[in-house]
Amino acid sequence: MGNLPNNLMPMEGLDREQVALLLLASIAFEEFRLAHVMTASAEELQAALGLIANPEIEQADSLDELLEANNRLEQSLQNVIKKEILLLYKLDSILKYLKEHP
Repeated sequence: MGNLPNNLMPMEGLDREQVALLLLASIAFEEFRLAHVMTASAEELQAALGLIANPEIEQADSLDELLEANNRLEQSLQNVIKKEILLLYKLDSILKYLKEHP
């Protein structure tokens, strides 16, 4: 197991509500990041279709190129869905803990 960075110090003196808020904030930040992933994936497909201009992505010239772009989008969305499921489990665990430890 690797070492933690020196500037990552444990936060002492937090009550259960503060810890829960930090955990919920971590879920919110991850949701925000996943939203950016989905937006970027959608923009990549739109560029491949020629619906938007993107200098980094060329418009697809063939059905195979469109299918390849679609497959990349599908894989990206599958990964987002997997992460969403994990975040839901994390949220459920936090809520369960808060309910069982008032």
